[in-house]
Parts: sequence; C-alpha cells; structure tokens
Amino acid sequence: MAGDTGMAGRVALLLWAQTLGLAGARTPQLLVEPPWVPAVRWDRVTLTCQGLGTAGATTWYKDGQRWGQRGRDRITVTKSGTYTCDKPGTELSSPVTVSDAGLVLQVPARALLEGDTVTLRCRGWKDNTVTSVSFYHEEEKLRWHHDGTELSLSPLRLQHSGRYSCEGWVEHWASKKLQESQAVTVTVQELFSVPVLEGPPEPTEGSPLNLRCLSTRSPLRPRAPLLHVFYRDGQMVGGSWGSPQLLVPTVGVSHSGNYSCEVRSEGGVVRKSSARLRVTVRRVPPSGVSLSAQPPGAQVALGDRLVLSCAVAEGTGPLSFSWHREGSGAPLGTGPRLELRHVGDNDSGQYRCRVSDGDSVAESDPLNVTVLVPVANATITPGPLAPPVRAGDPVTLRCSVQVGSAPVTFTWWHNGQEVAQGPLLELGDVEVGHSGIYQCVATNQLGQDGHRVFQALSTEVALEVTPRGHGDTVAAGVGGTLLFLVLLVGVTVAWQRWHRGAAREHQERAPPNPTAPPEEGEVLYTQIVTTERTGVSPRATTPQDPPVTYVELRGPHGRHQEHGDIYENVL
Repeated sequence: MAGDTGMAGRVALLLWAQTLGLAGARTPQLLVEPPWVPAVRWDRVTLTCQGLGTAGATTWYKDGQRWGQRGRDRITVTKSGTYTCDKPGTELSSPVTVSDAGLVLQVPARALLEGDTVTLRCRGWKDNTVTSVSFYHEEEKLRWHHDGTELSLSPLRLQHSGRYSCEGWVEHWASKKLQESQAVTVTVQELFSVPVLEGPPEPTEGSPLNLRCLSTRSPLRPRAPLLHVFYRDGQMVGGSWGSPQLLVPTVGVSHSGNYSCEVRSEGGVVRKSSARLRVTVRRVPPSGVSLSAQPPGAQVALGDRLVLSCAVAEGTGPLSFSWHREGSGAPLGTGPRLELRHVGDNDSGQYRCRVSDGDSVAESDPLNVTVLVPVANATITPGPLAPPVRAGDPVTLRCSVQVGSAPVTFTWWHNGQEVAQGPLLELGDVEVGHSGIYQCVATNQLGQDGHRVFQALSTEVALEVTPRGHGDTVAAGVGGTLLFLVLLVGVTVAWQRWHRGAAREHQERAPPNPTAPPEEGEVLYTQIVTTERTGVSPRATTPQDPPVTYVELRGPHGRHQEHGDIYENVL
C-alpha cells in the first residue's frame, strides 16, 4: 500500500510540475515524496530527478551549490534547504524546498484544476500540536479554527489561486508559542478554456445553421467529459449535449436572436459561458412562381372538378397566396391550391397566382383554363326540304350544332339506319330510293381521357323524291336532238369549204379535165332520223323501236368511218 501511495505521489508531482509550465523536452522534473510542498525535514523525504539524459548521470544542487550526491537519480534528504538537479545536456530543474520551520503550511504536490477539492494543512514542527489556527489568503484572514489544522477549498475556482499562510499556537514541551508559517503559492489551472461561439451571423432563411461552441480542455485532463448548452435570448435551445455543435437544419426568421453557449464539467461544478453572438436570419424574396393544373392542360369538362396548384421556386416565409382570373376583381381564393368542384361556363379564362412575403410580391405567368361544353341543338340544313324534289336533282344536307367543344363528330341516319359520317351528307343526283326520314347525331367526348360522352340528336327531316314526267323526257330529247343537228351542220359546212378549196388548188396545178361526177364518199351525211312515238314515254320505248338519233358519216371513196365515229342512242 505504501509503495502504491509513493508511485501516485510521483505521478501527481510530475503533473503538477507540468501544469506550472516547468516541463520541457530539456528540463528534468524533480519529484518529491510524500507529495506535499514544501516538504518537511521530519518526514522521510525522497527526491527523484526524472527526465531525458543518461541514467545515473544526475548532478544534485543544494541551496545553489553542487551537492555530493552525484550520479544517483534518487536520493533521501535529511537536511532542510532548497534542492535542484540536472542531467548532461539539460537545464536545471525546478526547486523543491525542505523546511525545518516551527509552523509549515503544506499544499498537495499535484496539479490543481477547476472543480477539484484541495486541502491545505498547517503542521507544527515534528507534528507538535497546533491550536487556534487561522488561515490567510493574500494576507486576508479566511477563517479561524479552534482545533482544526486543515483548510478545504472545494470546488476550486480560478480565484482560489494566490498566496496562502497559516497562524497558530504551537505546543513545544510544556509551553505554547504563537507562530506564523511561510506563505505558499496555490495555482488553480483551467479545466477548460472559456468557450467561443462561432457561426454565420446572417444565414439565409431555409438554409442550415451550424453553431460551434469551441473550448479547449486542459492537457492534464484531455478526456474530461464536458457538456455543451446553447441559449437563444436567454432561453435554452436543444438541451444539454456532449457535442459542441448546434445544428438547425432549416432556419426561419423566428430563429433570429442573441445566441450563447455554456460549457459544463460533469456534474456541473464548473460552468463557463461564451460571449453573445447576434444571428439575423435573412429572408429570400419569392420568385419563380409557376402554376399546374389537374386535369393536365387545364381543359376540363363542364361540371367537372378543376384543381390549380401554385409553386414557388425560391422564397422564404411565411408566404401568402392569392388567386386571380382575368376580368375578375376580387381574389378567387387564398392558399397554394385553388379548387373548383363544379366548373361552370364562366370559369374559362386566364388564371394567375400571386405570392407575397409581406415585403415583395411575385406573380405567375397566366394559365389558360378552357371549359369544354357538351354538344347541343343539332340542326340539319336545308330543312325542311321544299317539295317537289325530283329525281336527278342534286341534294346536300349539312349538320351543325349551336354549342359544343371540339372535336365534334357527326353521324347520319336514314330511316333508322346509319348511312354516313361527317357534317355533310351529299346525296348527289337523288333517286326515288333516297326518299325517307333523315337525322344526324352530333357527339363530343369531354373530360380527362374522354371519359364523358355527350350526344345531340337533330329533328327529323323528310325527303320525298318524285320521278320526272313524260313531257320532261320529250322536251329533254328534242332539245338534245336540236343541239346535235346544229353541231352536225356546222361540221358539214366546214368540211365543204375545205373540200372546195382543195379542188380549186388541184385544178390550178393539173391540166383541165372534164368535170367528173362526184364520187361516192363525198356524201356529207346520208340520213338523220328522229323517231318519236306519240303517247309513249321514252322510258317505255321498246327495244324493237327505240327512239334513235344517229349520224352515219362515210369517208372518201365509200369507206365507212371507224366504229368510234358512229353516234347513236343520243336521246
């Protein structure tokens, strides 16, 4: 047990020497046992010179003079005085005093840090009894003890550093004597330094905020557990943490304020606070306002639901939203979404979203909302058809709607049967079989993916086709015959003129000959026959006696023309 105590004392004294700044790469350390300073002669005092250099090459000094205990690293002291040591190539160690005074105030020979507990003891010569002891700090009396000889300082503060002494009645043989000790110096080291709070003073709203509470632990206790507490405007933020950082992932204007941090030792005995750091969160004005619609494209069927959403690319809050439609004075709504549960005819138009942070305003580009209208009031023109409509007359029907969003399709029905598609029904030259009832059906598909189908049915239109009469047929036949005869006469006259001109030219070139009779083949036309049977319709003409107008043209020298030159059945 005594050996363990001695080893602990050597380690403690070495640490104490390092704390006083006496440790160095080239300065040996002078350790004392028992670990009290100043040491007293009546204790068995052992000094150890520890440090770099050759073992066994220690030089000892007493009261500044070389002492005869050369070569040994450890010696036992029996006389009072001031002792130092060195080694080859090193500086002189710090001194250790061995006292032989009648009253001595001793301090533990170890490092003293904030928060520790230390006891100072006032001892009489050779441990003679001491009574009525008083302790002094910087010559100011602290307390008086009738029987006690120890002064406990707990917990240690930096302000406990300074010069201490004691005074008391020391019994010696049968007498008492009032004595005062020499002053000793107590140095209290920082357990950790005063913290410094670091961080951005003007972060942007929406960005992270990282504050760091920087404090350096004493090298004598580098692993001392410390707690870090952060405050904003005097209020604790986030509780106590082992980490020296305070991270706010997303800051808002409400995070502005005066920040500070406090570092605490384990148990909270030692506490130190940083200076205040003013943090002002800067807002970002809104920008990049955009609109989206559901259904996409902002095309919605009459009576369906429409939802418009407003998004902001940049901007910090709190943000306010308002909705506006072109031509509408008052806002249509507030908030980032505008919902129209049942769209009406008047909901079409250009919509905008305005965003404000209280200081600035940003507006979106307009979004055109189209309300799709079902088809209604299908109509057929012309209609009704004025009689009479005779066979061969051209007839075209058109179907249209009064209202209806594109695309609109049209279907035609004749006597209950579908006959055509499209807005026009072209019957051409009608026949009796075209008679009957006509209707058209207009259709459009609205809503997203055309899930709603609307149809409009027109009124019925009756078409009655009457056949043409006999008089119309004869008149048409005679008119056609006369036109053919006029054309034929024109051709004949032209041919005669050409023929006569050619004959004269031949006569001028050839010797005169007696006039020859006209050859066969010079006949201009042989027969034009118009056959008409009284009282009989052209449609009723029999194959044995057809009404025919025809022309037979013979070529020169009696040759018949080709089949393509013969026209028949022209009536």
